[in-house]
Amino acid sequence: MLSTLKNHPFAVEAFFERSVVLTFAVPQKELQALIPECLSLDTFQDQWAFLAIAMVQTRNLRPKGFPGFLGNNFFLIGYRVFVRYVNAKGKRLRGLYILKSETDSAQMKFMGNLFTHYQYTTTDIQQTRHPNTSKFTSKYSDFSIEIEEKPEQDLLLPPESPFANWKEARRFAGPLPFTFTYLPASKKVVIIEGVRQNWQPKPLEVKHHRISFLDSLNLHDIRLANAFYIQNIPYYWKKGKVETWQG
Repeated sequence: MLSTLKNHPFAVEAFFERSVVLTFAVPQKELQALIPECLSLDTFQDQWAFLAIAMVQTRNLRPKGFPGFLGNNFFLIGYRVFVRYVNAKGKRLRGLYILKSETDSAQMKFMGNLFTHYQYTTTDIQQTRHPNTSKFTSKYSDFSIEIEEKPEQDLLLPPESPFANWKEARRFAGPLPFTFTYLPASKKVVIIEGVRQNWQPKPLEVKHHRISFLDSLNLHDIRLANAFYIQNIPYYWKKGKVETWQG
């Protein structure tokens, strides 16, 4: 019964006040070991795979259809890999595989671990915002990120980005439509589809970043590929679907 609860058993909705996503390019052979056998990497130029950190200020997370005042407000940090999956009907789905999830809310940790397989932990998160700049820090998780908002025409891609322009970079701005969890003992795949409105990511300049979790992965060639943000987005996730991987 408890294992079934973890399969996202009902639809959920929330409001994203702000989401900042930094995406890093890594040679695909280095990321392959981080994803389960049922998934393949979502690549660019058959060379680069992508790992992203999303920092999301979330409001009113609740079962879909419930009034907003019953929802939970929290800050989320998610580390995820861009992947693809071929479902039982042969349809190729593009989505995310979660490596780690952190939140500043004990309630979100409890509920997230009850209804998903994302293994939430709690951490300290501080935000400092000025008119055009923001800084995110955590002593416990040992990270520090500083960003600046500028008009797109004044922004250059990160110097080592594999993308030629922001149009290419937007393909890997996230979030992608699906999130996947794999249960190897049963070969079950949990598929959760997200639905959003008015998703228009705007590019950012990253002034500084230090992310200990990425360092812990011991990736030898990791480079910042892009950074985007969105604001004021209604979002909901459909009830999870579970199928057996036939591979």
